[in-house]
Amino acid sequence: MTALRPEREGGGEAGELADAVRRLDDPLSDPLPGQHPSPWFRTAQEEPQADPQRPEPEPEWYDPDGYATDWYGGAQRPSGPDPAQAPAPAPAPNPVQAPAPTPAPAPEPVFLPVQDDETVALRTADTRLAAEPKPPVVTGGRAERRKAAKRGGGRRHAGAPPAEDETATDAKPLSRVEARRAAKAAKPGAGVIASRAVGEVFITLGVLMLLFVTYQLWWSNIRAHNLAGSARDHLEDDWANGKRKPGSFEPGQGFAILYIPKLDVVVPIAEGISKTKVLDKGMVGHYGEDSIPTAMPDAKTGNFALAGHRNTHGEPFRYINRLAPGDSIVVETQDKYYVYKMANRLNQTSPSNTAVINPIPADSGFTKAGRYITLTTCTPEFTSTYRMIVWGKMVEERPRSKGKPDALVE
Repeated sequence: MTALRPEREGGGEAGELADAVRRLDDPLSDPLPGQHPSPWFRTAQEEPQADPQRPEPEPEWYDPDGYATDWYGGAQRPSGPDPAQAPAPAPAPNPVQAPAPTPAPAPEPVFLPVQDDETVALRTADTRLAAEPKPPVVTGGRAERRKAAKRGGGRRHAGAPPAEDETATDAKPLSRVEARRAAKAAKPGAGVIASRAVGEVFITLGVLMLLFVTYQLWWSNIRAHNLAGSARDHLEDDWANGKRKPGSFEPGQGFAILYIPKLDVVVPIAEGISKTKVLDKGMVGHYGEDSIPTAMPDAKTGNFALAGHRNTHGEPFRYINRLAPGDSIVVETQDKYYVYKMANRLNQTSPSNTAVINPIPADSGFTKAGRYITLTTCTPEFTSTYRMIVWGKMVEERPRSKGKPDALVE
């Protein structure tokens, strides 16, 4: 029978050798020279006694700030309390040594999605483009595309919003019959054309009437004042040059000057009462041989009758209704001044009442022959329905060589 080998036996030298090997220290677990061994591998004899008055120090390998560091660029620092700043637990009243507390596991970092501004902007732009209405697709030939372009006001750039009429109209092309009906319906009817023509006629008439009123009330006065002033200057030049005039004058020929100091009127007197040759030129007309003959100023007896416009064309007699008895009326000829005093006025009478310019005027208050003057004009203003009459009586005859009368000097 074979004897047992010593190393396989449970006792003896082999057992002692195994115990010696197990008691050897691991060289890889030994601490470096000069460093204290790890506290987790200390024996019970090497561990220092805990001080009940001082909190247990944290392990050297624990770094509280490392868990809050943003290592990946998007992590957020945990919102929980910082373990490094947490207050230490109060010491136990038992003076017996307490075991070291086990450190709590660090909370896992919470990663929040990072919002990219550029990505958000692109996403918003895509959404906006998708919300815009797409232009209708025009089907048909070239004529239909032209019609669609006309309805849309011309070519539309890419990306531009479609016009209202483009979105409202149907993309289906019209047939030839429908196109003719639409064109016929778009044409104005006879009533519309007639109303337009009538409106244009009224507008034209209104413009013409406005121009006529402007001419009558403004331009005719300017023109008449210029013509009357030119006639007066020409007459005074003839008197200054010694050119004597015959006793009778041709129609439209000036021979005297009328002064009404109260009304600031100075106007030449011409022969006749022609509207175009005398009155419309801003002058005062003498009732002569072409109408109803009346006396001249130098006559021993008689009535020197004159006519003039009250409105437009110089309007020399516009304010003769303001004359009062005693106001002066002066007639200047080549040789003399004839001074009259206003005596009476007839505010309204018929145009056919020629008795007011008789040698002894009717309704004037004069009862016998004398040297009188009569001024006639239209009334009311801007009409020719009636006539206004003013009478005066001669009070002075003064040669021009003696100077102006007092009525013109005052």
